[in-house]
Amino acid sequence: MEQRKHWWNGKWGRLARKDVYLRTNGDQWYVEQRAGGSDGTSHFFEFDSEDAAIDMVRALLNGPDDWRELSVRPPR
Repeated sequence: MEQRKHWWNGKWGRLARKDVYLRTNGDQWYVEQRAGGSDGTSHFFEFDSEDAAIDMVRALLNGPDDWRELSVRPPR
């Protein structure tokens, strides 16, 4: 699975932090919505197209938070 993009709401702390990830594996696209940092809870969404996955990302990033796109580390 390859991570394509990562967004963070810019807040620190288990209760405030939120992350959204866009990943792909072959023809499948995945969006993860995580609340609470690395030990938090996640919701996963699976899509057959990149466009549908991007639409979900846009919906998740909509709101009062100041979302920032973080760089994805290149594969080793």
